[in-house]
Amino acid sequence: YLIGAMIITGGAIAFIGDKLGTKIGKKRLSIFGLRPRHTSMVITVLTGFFITGLSIGTMSILSEDVRTAFFGMEKLNATMAETKKTLSHVVDELTRTQNEYTQADLDLKNSQKEIENLQAEQKELSEESERLKKGNEQLEAEKNNLTQQNVELAESNKKLGEFNITLTADNEKLAKNNSELEEHAKNLREGLVAIREGDIAFRAGEILASTVISGGKSANEIAEDINKLADNATKNVSEKFGDAGDSEVWIYQPEIQEAIDKISASNQDMVLRISAAGNLVRGEPVRANLAYYPNNLIYDKGQFVAAGFYEVNSEADAENILKKFFAEVNKAAVEKGILADPITGTVGVMDGEQVYEIIDAVGQIRGGIRLTAYALEQTKSVGPLRLHIQIDKKI
Repeated sequence: YLIGAMIITGGAIAFIGDKLGTKIGKKRLSIFGLRPRHTSMVITVLTGFFITGLSIGTMSILSEDVRTAFFGMEKLNATMAETKKTLSHVVDELTRTQNEYTQADLDLKNSQKEIENLQAEQKELSEESERLKKGNEQLEAEKNNLTQQNVELAESNKKLGEFNITLTADNEKLAKNNSELEEHAKNLREGLVAIREGDIAFRAGEILASTVISGGKSANEIAEDINKLADNATKNVSEKFGDAGDSEVWIYQPEIQEAIDKISASNQDMVLRISAAGNLVRGEPVRANLAYYPNNLIYDKGQFVAAGFYEVNSEADAENILKKFFAEVNKAAVEKGILADPITGTVGVMDGEQVYEIIDAVGQIRGGIRLTAYALEQTKSVGPLRLHIQIDKKI
């Protein structure tokens, strides 16, 4: 209400002052010998003074807070400062007292805890002493029981020995029966395979087509490469089927999308393979799987691959030795990261002439030899691994 009254009063006085100044200006009145225009300005200024003075006076009369703000602020500030100082001292005293109380309470609790710990330790020692006493009595009783059990075990062992002889004879009969059953099962499997062998064009896991996709390609470029690879796979199947039935290769779409996402997110070259999802028979839909692998550098040119020591007693040993050595080389290369053929499990390639030369060279040696395989050229994961074989006679 006070603020509203002051606004209304100030507006009214300003309005009256303006009217008064205008009127004096129009009548060209003069005070203190001033010109009428200057007299009008003086009237306007005096009106402003009057508004300010009246506002301050009215607020001081109507509000004690305003009177305090205008005329008693220094005293109020001094009183507040003194009160703050007294309050700070009281708070410090209270804090110190509380700290002393807290410390005393903590010391009391620690003392009580130490007393409780001592009482508990005393109780545990008493219980432990009682347990040891009972334990000694139990040990003595168990000692007597063990002596009796040893006698009984000796008798049982004798009976078990006789029973083991009977079991050994039974096991021999069972082993003979199992061997006969396994041979029968093998014959059955071979018969089943032989029944369908003529119709199968591709075995499960057999590679239908493969390629290497360079790193850094976009998703669209990778999708195009995959489509081209699928076309090659379809072409290979058609040639094998002889255009019998539906030769189009079908790949599960989420597999394709996953491959696109993974390859586009990688900056390295990737090996992409399309393989038969199962045995492919002429006239059936061609279902395939899509797999991808990083095409890392596995071997540099001339890098060691594997080595082995063998004993050559006759020329006939050469071929078997080479088979064993190639198996070791194949194992080492696969463990290193070369992608093996899913059907044959092989990773290496050697000319037939080179193989015959190695067999002939090994067959001419008698005694111990060391065969060492080195990479003939730089080889990546996709392979194949071409080999240089070194033959050293053991001295």
